[in-house]
Amino acid sequence: MNPRIPQEKIEEIRRSVDIVEVVSDYVQLKKQGRNYLGLCPFHGEKTPSFTVSADKQLYHCFGCGAGGNVFTFLEELEGYSFMEAVQQLSKRANISLPEWGNAEKSERPTLQNELITGHEFAAKFFHHVLTLTEEGKLARQYLKERGFTREQIDHFHLGFAPDHWDALATVFQKRKMDLEKMEQGGLLLRRESDGKVYDRFRNRVMFPIWDGKGNVIAFGGRILGDEKPKYLNSSESAIFQKGKTLYAFHLARPTIRKENEAVLFEGYVDVIAAWQAGIRNGIATLGTSLTDEQARLVRRNAETVILCYDSDKAGTEAAFRSAAILEAAGCIVKVAMMPEGLDPDDYIQKYGSERFKMDVIGASLTLMTFKMRYLRRERNLQDEGERMRYIEEVLTEIAKLPKAVERDHYMRQLASEFSLSLEALKQEQYQIYRLMRKRKENRLEKSREVTSMRKDFEQKRLLPAYQNAERILLSYMMKDEQIAETVQERIGGNFNVDEYHAIVAHLYAFYAEGHAPNPSQFIQRLGDETLIRIATEIMMLNVNEQLSDQELNDYLKQIETYPKWVEIRQREQQLKEEMDPLTAAKLQMEIIERKKQLKL
Repeated sequence: MNPRIPQEKIEEIRRSVDIVEVVSDYVQLKKQGRNYLGLCPFHGEKTPSFTVSADKQLYHCFGCGAGGNVFTFLEELEGYSFMEAVQQLSKRANISLPEWGNAEKSERPTLQNELITGHEFAAKFFHHVLTLTEEGKLARQYLKERGFTREQIDHFHLGFAPDHWDALATVFQKRKMDLEKMEQGGLLLRRESDGKVYDRFRNRVMFPIWDGKGNVIAFGGRILGDEKPKYLNSSESAIFQKGKTLYAFHLARPTIRKENEAVLFEGYVDVIAAWQAGIRNGIATLGTSLTDEQARLVRRNAETVILCYDSDKAGTEAAFRSAAILEAAGCIVKVAMMPEGLDPDDYIQKYGSERFKMDVIGASLTLMTFKMRYLRRERNLQDEGERMRYIEEVLTEIAKLPKAVERDHYMRQLASEFSLSLEALKQEQYQIYRLMRKRKENRLEKSREVTSMRKDFEQKRLLPAYQNAERILLSYMMKDEQIAETVQERIGGNFNVDEYHAIVAHLYAFYAEGHAPNPSQFIQRLGDETLIRIATEIMMLNVNEQLSDQELNDYLKQIETYPKWVEIRQREQQLKEEMDPLTAAKLQMEIIERKKQLKL
């Protein structure tokens, strides 16, 4: 707990924000009974196992074990310190913090803070140069000729880096900003000859790149002249990793979530052009192939993804690769086909916004139709060998389709086009399917055996009767102070699992301070990450509303007798090793007597 913020203020913030609303900014949640379910933001998964409880104001992932309250959610996901999480949530709840608790500088490493500050300032500087100075006139003219409006320029905060070696470096110097750190952030470079710093971006139209919170963390720059490279992106830094970032994601996310659909472009110019055409759910990769992490980010916010890449060979191959990655992440994928020789920006300039929305985005192909077109490219289907290879490749893709109706639909298309027997195609497709399944099973067989053995071992090792009793009892105790008092009077803190012993000690202290049962508030006082995860998992257990006296007594008896059973097993082991008959007889009698006492 941070001593600079009064506990009462933290509690006021916690009570004023709804964890469901906060988590919904990052995860697409669906109501399921009393809880909300979604894809876990902390690990990749296709089947939702991430649960958020509105009643308890807690989250828990049954897949990876992540759990906690609204503060720990932001700490884990955004890498915030506790202080930063409090600051963010206080702004959301419109609650003012004491001056000494609301400082902009936080516990986060100063390098990240200073890099974000430097990038935010650079974005404002570039935007000012573009929109309000004589030096930005040529860039303004270029953007006008490309069809960019002032609305686009302002919304995406476009700018211009002057054609000087040290324009930005000089401004940084006047502002007394750390030039070495700005160099680490990729905004400046250093000459080896004399050690002087100079601007990385010069004579370029600048496109800010943001993180998920809307902080500027990098830039893309388009040269005005004929120099190379035509486009230049920031190098990776402490705040920017290309494979984890999607262009304009924070701007598009509200629409993506509302429509449950994202449109993925190849570059930021396409996103900006599509935005003007009314496509407000457009995002783009940053000059690199789509990564698994980017695909998972999209899937957490939308189910359907429309790929809108260039129509050339490179764009088509990139779409094919991206589709596979998105499918693996659990997305429904469609492909918007561009006419030959046009990218989205060119198409909009030539044919207008409405035709782009209707004839390109609105006419997106199913992924299977796209694959069939992709597989026949550069093939001479008049040649018998080429034709047979094409048919086999298409049947292989059809065999991967999960729905029988889809498989039948595309096989009928294939049969009609090549005048083939539908029955023969079905038989061939089934043979391919069986072969694929056998290979997959062979590949996973050992893995399944190991996983199964590990699960059985863990269940036997970690979840004996006494541990289940302690978990269920703790769940009730955290919801009912009276049950906690009864347990405290009978066994105190004598729980057999060390972590449960620690949690119950915190719980007794929590109630002793006069607090009413409150899972989210109690979680906050635990401090230790391991205890928070365990306590959250226990709180999210699905237990009956009421605990009968008989059930309570049974759970307590399990906890009380476990150490005695451990002693009995130890004596049984001694008995096996004892060589002296008299000592062995005494041990045997002692074991029998102890077992009788436990069964009374």
